[in-house]
Amino acid sequence: MSSEGQEALQLLPEMILLFGAVGALLLGLWTPQDRQWRVRLVVIIACLGSAIATVPSLGGPTERVFDDAWVIDGTTGVVRLLVALTVAGIAALASPSLSGHPRETEAYVLMLLGGLGAIALAAGGDLLLLVAAYLLASVPLYALAGFTKDARGTEAALKYYLMGALVGVLMLVGIASLVLATGATSYPDVAEALPTAPAPLVAVGVLGVLAGVGFKAGAVPMHFWLPDVTAGTTPAMAAYITTIPKIGAVAAAFRLVAEPFATSTLNVTLLVAVIAVASMTLGNLAAFNQTEVLRLLAYSSISQVGYLFMVVAVAARSDLGVPALATYLAGYAVTNVGAFAAAAAASQARTLADWATTIRGQRWLVAGLVVCLLGLVGTPPTAVFVGKLAVFSAAWDGGLAWLVVIAAINTVASLFYYLRWIAAAVQPDPVRPDPQSAPNGGGIAVDQQVLRGPMTTVYIAAVMSVLLGIGSSVWLTVALPR
Repeated sequence: MSSEGQEALQLLPEMILLFGAVGALLLGLWTPQDRQWRVRLVVIIACLGSAIATVPSLGGPTERVFDDAWVIDGTTGVVRLLVALTVAGIAALASPSLSGHPRETEAYVLMLLGGLGAIALAAGGDLLLLVAAYLLASVPLYALAGFTKDARGTEAALKYYLMGALVGVLMLVGIASLVLATGATSYPDVAEALPTAPAPLVAVGVLGVLAGVGFKAGAVPMHFWLPDVTAGTTPAMAAYITTIPKIGAVAAAFRLVAEPFATSTLNVTLLVAVIAVASMTLGNLAAFNQTEVLRLLAYSSISQVGYLFMVVAVAARSDLGVPALATYLAGYAVTNVGAFAAAAAASQARTLADWATTIRGQRWLVAGLVVCLLGLVGTPPTAVFVGKLAVFSAAWDGGLAWLVVIAAINTVASLFYYLRWIAAAVQPDPVRPDPQSAPNGGGIAVDQQVLRGPMTTVYIAAVMSVLLGIGSSVWLTVALPR
């Protein structure tokens, strides 16, 4: 086999996702509206096939293909696996809300393409590829955000698009500045030229590129779109938007700080640490008074970016960075999807009181929600607890003890608003919703058939959160180079 063919084979997981998207689109064109489950099945099979194709490369040495533009290492392997499995899970979660929709096929195809963009963000080793990955991880999500086509969905899609366009321009300006300063686009070449590059151009470049990946991650100050978009779409789509691009963007930020920006004379570590503090603090403070389920989870997602960016800040300073990133990303993906699945179980219930009334009597669903919410706090033995412990250790090892103290304070503070949802759910006689917030002045009727899918997702997420926490060493042994 030629060298080009061998390099292409290294991208087999991505090729499976791409062919799955094309195949699902063609199948949907010839499938009756009442049998679109076939398309969903193709998408899930493509995701599982991509995950299986990823396994042989896990734990292997770092490889750079296509003139160093695509990096295959432990970080890429983790993102490949998490994105593929998470997209499959969200596709199944979205089936009740998409069933019978005239654009059901397109929704599943856009999920695959957005997932492919997230992987490209993580694997990119070239500034030009980073631009392409940004677009691929953005454009499909604009359509998914407004898929309900109601007033809130349309507003969400428009805000998402406008913010994405603005940040995209900032990112292009940043990349152009770095190219002018270094004369290169490949990360290794940029890293080599940065120490002697003009400081003003480097500063503009670093800020622009970090703005781009920060937007995809939902980090402060590029977070303004996230609450409105999350609250304006369905819970399943909100789970996708707050999970898939975040995985790829955080990994991309980690690679940027660890490779090209590590040689800059600017204090990039301090800049990212400030972003981390702002994200976790603002996310927590804004969530305190939230009574709407999806908005609470949106601000929770912003705060989680702060903890993830802690390890990004020390990407070039600590050998504990990659294991911490792999642990936290896995825990966050599972737990966040589980929390949104709980919201999807009563998708018509907007407030915490509505939700509690609607799911009255579903004790196992409440139990699963409790595990997921306490998991987001970082309660042992969940995966996020192990992830936070690893992230805190990496930050301490990287000389950012003050950041660890602030993160610990924010972790304790976050318990308050998660407990508000738990308290509403576990009380024996939930407060009935306001007559104006629920139809017929009372609880919202839920089809048990529709409820089954989200409930199953919550159960799986809760169990996986605990298993990943207990078996984190097994996960790291499999996923990362030895």
